[in-house]
Amino acid sequence: MDFITQLPLSNTFYSILVVVDSFSKMAIFIPTYGTITALDLAQTFFSHVFYKHGLPVSIVSDRGSLFVSSFWTQFCQQLKISRDLSTAFHPETDGQTEKVNQILAQYLRIYVSYHQDDWHTWLPLAGFAYNNAEH
Repeated sequence: MDFITQLPLSNTFYSILVVVDSFSKMAIFIPTYGTITALDLAQTFFSHVFYKHGLPVSIVSDRGSLFVSSFWTQFCQQLKISRDLSTAFHPETDGQTEKVNQILAQYLRIYVSYHQDDWHTWLPLAGFAYNNAEH
């Protein structure tokens, strides 16, 4: 799980939450607002991941402030989800998600208009293309 941040404004979104299932290689791309709290992250996760795919056994993420917050820690403990945090300056710990981020960036370069203000509308197509490609 990772965020792609500092994107051009698209509707009201500034970033993308990328969630990758390490077993199936399936990815979910969720547009998010520029500032998101741990509570917003939990609600987004529930709305887009948990209710469709069930609870994960573990979540691998970097050490971003959202992922190490006390709320997110308690949230994962209550749901019995193991949190695996990457080591500082070693993004290869979550290399699968980092690779998906690169592929998503390539897709968006192809799909998005010259003004780069419509990328959020292309995320479902990018997700479809990625999830149906051979990995």
